[in-house]
Amino acid sequence: METELRYERWFLPFSVPLGCGPKQSEVRIADDTLHVKFGWGFRAAIPLSSITKAERNNDRVYSWGAHGWRGRWLVNGSSKGIVELTIDPPTRAYVMGVPVTLKTLWVSVTEPEALIEACTRKA
Repeated sequence: METELRYERWFLPFSVPLGCGPKQSEVRIADDTLHVKFGWGFRAAIPLSSITKAERNNDRVYSWGAHGWRGRWLVNGSSKGIVELTIDPPTRAYVMGVPVTLKTLWVSVTEPEALIEACTRKA
């Protein structure tokens, strides 16, 4: 699967100096696990078997970074290319090093269709 966290050009001067730019972030699959990292601000290792749904999300997004509450998290550098992942059973993620429960993840990526296909492919 080929994709990266998607960033808007205007957001780079804010995210890069804070250690949350493209070089410190990743969206990749290894060993049947989706790894999502937004610098030091967010990280999760989600078993592909726990992703029950992966689809495009075209809802309007008015914020950028890593934030959420009660199991629903948004990790983005752009309001475009957002994929919504439903995770059951919920998994553990870390926001600024603090453990949180992850039930739903919205993540902005450069290749949304590739991520959706990789997360929904059955063995």
